[in-house]
Amino acid sequence: MSTHISKLAKQELLEALYELYCNASNFDKTRILDEFVALAGCPRKHAIRLLTGVDPIRHDAHASSRLIYSEAVREAIIVLWEAADRICGKRLKAILPTLIPAMERHGDLTLDPTVRQLLLAVSPATIDRLLAPIRGTAGRRRKRQRVTESSRQIPIRTFADWNEPGPGFLEVDFVAHCGDSLQGTFLWSLVATDVGSGWTEAVPLVAREQSLVVEGLQVVRRQLPVPIRGIDTDNDSAFINEVLRAHCQHEKIEFPRSRAYQKNDQAWIEQKNGSIVRRFVGYGRFSGLVAGQCLARLDQVVRLSVNFFQPSFQLRSKVREGAKVKKQDHPPATPWERLLAHPAVATTVQEALRAELAALGLGELGHGPERESLEAFLAKLPELWRAGEVRPTHRGAPASPRRRRTRKDPLEEVWSEILLWLQDDPDSTAKTLLERLQREHPGQFCDGPLRT
Repeated sequence: MSTHISKLAKQELLEALYELYCNASNFDKTRILDEFVALAGCPRKHAIRLLTGVDPIRHDAHASSRLIYSEAVREAIIVLWEAADRICGKRLKAILPTLIPAMERHGDLTLDPTVRQLLLAVSPATIDRLLAPIRGTAGRRRKRQRVTESSRQIPIRTFADWNEPGPGFLEVDFVAHCGDSLQGTFLWSLVATDVGSGWTEAVPLVAREQSLVVEGLQVVRRQLPVPIRGIDTDNDSAFINEVLRAHCQHEKIEFPRSRAYQKNDQAWIEQKNGSIVRRFVGYGRFSGLVAGQCLARLDQVVRLSVNFFQPSFQLRSKVREGAKVKKQDHPPATPWERLLAHPAVATTVQEALRAELAALGLGELGHGPERESLEAFLAKLPELWRAGEVRPTHRGAPASPRRRRTRKDPLEEVWSEILLWLQDDPDSTAKTLLERLQREHPGQFCDGPLRT
């Protein structure tokens, strides 16, 4: 029957038996080992490791070295991990030199100098080990693609044709906030990501419509640190049309498109749709101008967090050897860091990016001029709808949308009232709105303004 002794007594017993065991015969080693196991109450294999080839004093020093990262370090790692949106250890290690000073400047984190030094020296594997306990507590038939004149004139670019582009070449896509049904009206997010740096912008739109796409791209252009040199889209009719093509020609922006039904041609933007938009907004249904303004404010917070404080991996090389594909990634870096490191980015842009980071605090994201410009864009959405557009199929259509009215607006005095009704019930149809107007304003409205 074995007995258990204290840690100090076990250490003294090891010191007494170490030399004796090393110099004993095999028969005597067996007897010493049996007695040590009986006294210490440890497994036999563990006892052999203690008595052979390991100095007990050095073993004890090694055990104490595992306590280098105290509970204070672990708590600080958890706070930083939460602030960085629970990214992996390798990505968190890459952002710590930037994230720690940013949080300290704005009072979000106060560290002891020793703890701060240990945090900057900690390895990715140790980060994952310290975070392990808390982490434990998460075939339809294709439709035939309609070929239009615009699609014939817009060239195709595949995923293999990028060849490490410089900053300013964007992949653009839509994300629908429709919930479980595509029926009725709902919000869309126009998402654009820079292929070279990973910088991502999102703009909410009240509808998937070509003139609003141009307005959304102009918002992206104002917020993007570098000029837009090219956009790559899928074959959505909101992108493949004369309005967007003419805009790109006027602004001297390259405009290729992906192949139909080939999601991998837009791998960069498809990844951001899931890891950013769906992660923060979810899959619910949102509609109306009020929801659009709320989504715009969220997008402003997310863009700063993702572009300045979220490191990501970027593929360096991919080599196929038989059936295996070996991939190598660049070290994790934020889009902000990639833009600063790129030689094509102007010095003035780099200085502006550094100044923007210095002014940022995680508790103050989304309080800048970018949000105001986006809200101004959202505020004029009703005017954009009222201005209307001239379809390319109209006979004798002018080159640009008409900006003047040929008669007085019959709903001019009640537009604000109609917008309030739409905020309460965004799925209202034109017919139900007109019937409500006729009930609340008897004799003032006939059936003529239905199309208006």
